[in-house]
Amino acid sequence: MKFLIDAHLPPSLRAVFQAAGHDAIHTLDMPDQNASRDGLLNEVSMAEMRVVVTKDTDFYYSHLLHGRPWKLILVRTGNLGLKSTKLMFETHLPEIEIALHRCTLVEVDQQMVTVVA
Repeated sequence: MKFLIDAHLPPSLRAVFQAAGHDAIHTLDMPDQNASRDGLLNEVSMAEMRVVVTKDTDFYYSHLLHGRPWKLILVRTGNLGLKSTKLMFETHLPEIEIALHRCTLVEVDQQMVTVVA
């Protein structure tokens, strides 16, 4: 799978996805870096079939109303430290992968992965 990690999440999260064999980029890898607009992230997601990983609920509503981005992981946590964020994804990544094969929108927090759509 391909992932696009939004600016609200640490760039080092790429390594968690890459260690599991996925293609992962962060907004810092894009021309406008963390200033990349949501519309551009949606375009990249659709064109490259990338799952957007974000804390931004604007993507949640855009996905439900317009089907953009292509697929979405909405992170439902407060501000976690880097170590806790990486641990959360390392712990839940197998379940996230399964969920994304059968749906387009999942929410993740420290305790669980929830399929939304």
